[in-house]
Amino acid sequence: MVSTSPKSKEVLSVEGWKDNAPPRRAKWWYSTFHTVTAMVGAGVLSLPYAMAYLGWGPGTVVMIISWCITLNTMWQMIQLHECVPGTRFDRYLDLGKYAFGPRLGAWVVLPQQLVVQVGCDIVYMVTGGKCLMKFMEIACTQCVKLKLSYWIIIFGSLHFFLSQLPNFNSVSGVSLAAAVMSLSYSTIAWAGSLAKGQVENVNYGYKHTSNIDFMFRVFNALGQISFAYAGHAVALEIQATIPSTPEKPSKVPMWKGALVAYFINAICYFPVAFIGYWAFGQDVDDNVLVALQRPGWLIASANLMVVVHVIGSYQVYAMPVFDLLEILMTKTLNFTPGIALRLITRTTYVAFTLFIGVTFPFFGDLLGFFGGFGFAPTSYFLPSIMWLIIKKPKMFGVSWLVNWLCIIIGVFIMLASTIGGLRNIVMDSSTYSFYS
Repeated sequence: MVSTSPKSKEVLSVEGWKDNAPPRRAKWWYSTFHTVTAMVGAGVLSLPYAMAYLGWGPGTVVMIISWCITLNTMWQMIQLHECVPGTRFDRYLDLGKYAFGPRLGAWVVLPQQLVVQVGCDIVYMVTGGKCLMKFMEIACTQCVKLKLSYWIIIFGSLHFFLSQLPNFNSVSGVSLAAAVMSLSYSTIAWAGSLAKGQVENVNYGYKHTSNIDFMFRVFNALGQISFAYAGHAVALEIQATIPSTPEKPSKVPMWKGALVAYFINAICYFPVAFIGYWAFGQDVDDNVLVALQRPGWLIASANLMVVVHVIGSYQVYAMPVFDLLEILMTKTLNFTPGIALRLITRTTYVAFTLFIGVTFPFFGDLLGFFGGFGFAPTSYFLPSIMWLIIKKPKMFGVSWLVNWLCIIIGVFIMLASTIGGLRNIVMDSSTYSFYS
């Protein structure tokens, strides 16, 4: 948030050494590929698996409602970026503090945003390792097979170097490549499923399990879908890179870019979810690419594209965390700003996410848990709550009703999918051999 207060000047001076207040010269299409990179990621490959627990009717309804709700909340965040004349809320935390107050805002927004960003990075560690392993198994059938843990470590080691890129602007090239890859492998996923056709004796009935277990799996499926709409956690940071004047406010190009991103989102998500479920039914894997075997070169390429994409996605979600950690270390622990600080904080963060990813590689359950605990609040209902507080729409008017509907649906998804994801992690971990 830009301000002329002494405290804000102090924060900006701390940030200045590493150019954390990025030059505001990005174009509208920057917001498109940053948003696509942030949103269309690991979650898209698990959508058919979520459909297997929800079924055609409920699954389709949840998919469409989620797309509409999160598009609305994305629009709200873009509008609220400059809701105070002369001030730009460059971070989700800044907007939260303005809406809820300095103390309450930090407690409401910061934990949820960190869960999204750190959770995404952990899941991307697992996804990158799994897809890298799958690529090598297809591309080199004679090679010695390594454990999944080793592949996750190989993937994670790349980020020890990429994490030293200084700010959001410096990852633009990586983000663009990641956005192109996300569209490419999503297309391969649904086109490959369509070409393969329905498996023999395909079954669209609900998975055979106990009533209690089925309920928790449905809850987890809701979290997997909410995980697919995670771009809101970095939306304000993306908008902060776009120039703004009273005549040409940043909300215009940002919204244009977000609309294009959501169009790309739709042509990735819906075909993958529906065609993947149509082809494999209730037996679909939690990563639909794993279920595709032929042609080998195409499936290998798709897995490599996922690897490239999650490399970029990891950095997009990690950059605000790096920003927060370095400011915290500088202000509270009196660390001297410089390359050494960046090396220590970012290396430690990458090592932490790598360790958690290697220890808990339950891909589908991780999506459900993080989707409920973090993504549902930041993408589904926190923007609506802040809109009601700041804009104060007329009670029982259209805007008021729509926002309360978003809040109710979002809170339900948060509670259900968090419980379902956590329970499934506990159940699956009982049969998993750690570091296998």
